[in-house]
Amino acid sequence: MTDRKKNVNRCFWANPRNPLYIKYHDEEWGRPVHDDRQLLELLILESFQAGLSWECVLNKREAFREAFDGFDRDSILSFDEKKIDELMACSGIIRNRAKIKSAISNTVVFKTIQEEFGSFDSYLSGFCPKETIMDHTSTTSAISDTLSADLRKRGMKFVGSTTIHAFLQSIGVFNSHQPDCFLYHKNSDHDRAD
Repeated sequence: MTDRKKNVNRCFWANPRNPLYIKYHDEEWGRPVHDDRQLLELLILESFQAGLSWECVLNKREAFREAFDGFDRDSILSFDEKKIDELMACSGIIRNRAKIKSAISNTVVFKTIQEEFGSFDSYLSGFCPKETIMDHTSTTSAISDTLSADLRKRGMKFVGSTTIHAFLQSIGVFNSHQPDCFLYHKNSDHDRAD
């Protein structure tokens, strides 16, 4: 897809009529992320995407940020049944009780991983190479299979291999921009170690 305003090619899935999607594609998707709060946010959002489009989740991202207290780990850990009921009444987010409960229980596992490895980012380093992997066609990988299995063994839910692969694409483990996208070669210069 070519953007007439900037005369640049983007990945075909970046909806040109959705400024949020263009901004996400151009400024965020596929760039290395090492901050644990951001990693938690993206992991939770990807788990909410299961069975839905990413655009649907992205359009609700600000409402998710507000509802989940900026994805502050300790705030999420304090969520109780009353808070779950409040989230179920929040029209701005995806109101799926199982996904809301899993976001909370996954945050418990996230904290346990942080305590074991020093950070969630350090944990990911045990699965992911330092160099960005160029792959614009896969929806799963050996890395996402292994990481997904380990997260599920630790108790996380809604973290199948496809979900985890999408998460890894979003945080720059994979450069999944299409070869004709203006970011394809730019993002190949960003290693996870950056």
